[in-house]
Amino acid sequence: MNRLLDLFLAWLSAERGLSRNTRDAYAADLARYLDSLEARDRREPDQVLPTDIAEFLARERERGLAPRSRARLLSSIRMFHKFLLIERYATVNPATLVDAPRTARTLPMFLNNSEVEALLAAPAGDRPEDIRDRAMLELLYATGLRVSELVGLKLRELNLAVGYLMTVGKGNKERLVPVGETACRRVADYLERVRTRQDPEGSKTHLFLSRLGEAMTRQAFWNIIKKRAYQAGIARNISPHTLRHSFATHLLANGADLRSVQLMLGHADLSSTQIYTHVTKERLKKLHQSIHPRG
Repeated sequence: MNRLLDLFLAWLSAERGLSRNTRDAYAADLARYLDSLEARDRREPDQVLPTDIAEFLARERERGLAPRSRARLLSSIRMFHKFLLIERYATVNPATLVDAPRTARTLPMFLNNSEVEALLAAPAGDRPEDIRDRAMLELLYATGLRVSELVGLKLRELNLAVGYLMTVGKGNKERLVPVGETACRRVADYLERVRTRQDPEGSKTHLFLSRLGEAMTRQAFWNIIKKRAYQAGIARNISPHTLRHSFATHLLANGADLRSVQLMLGHADLSSTQIYTHVTKERLKKLHQSIHPRG
């Protein structure tokens, strides 16, 4: 079964074009699942029963795994068995008979306008890291990029003169995203005052570099946003994705249409973007209750 898992992960890359992060998530999920099958002496795909999968998920629930995480786990298992069926390593897919855990759809956390302003103003100094952090935060809020897309952005993928960037998102799908004037100025300032000194020969391809001149990592940027949120006096536990949520929420709240926001976020399905309409409805309801005389 472990050999089949290796084949499945290779298939995800070759046939589905999934990113390394997504493949790693599948690998971690399925490694635990295969361990549970081995404990039950299930060594061939057709030996696996729906009850094996259901009991594995039940044990994960007892370990404290949240419904959303268990639903993702079942999705990985279903995809694995679907692959085995397609490639004729199995004759049935037992995962189709297992019901997914019910998940309550939670509203994404986002920052209000004053919090965003405070966060963007937090790197106020003239040190190289301040100039870089201002550019990264401004660009993230201006475009709604995922953190992996931000740190993976190449110099050639950014056109400051026209005001847009090209990024490769989930499923290796390319999309163009407009970049606002303020973000363009911040990035241009970073390029002129910091990056050209770090890489005078132009040998580095990534836009944002660490102090050591290497490509910025996701973990490093997580630390940056935590530090800047603390400086901005934001008590909530925010992440890079919070700015992505804020980007989408503020666009919709100011009249952008759902389809345009979907394209800028790189969502394959409009239903993924519709969660932000619930956020704006909640804001309108609270605004009405607090201001209207009959609220």
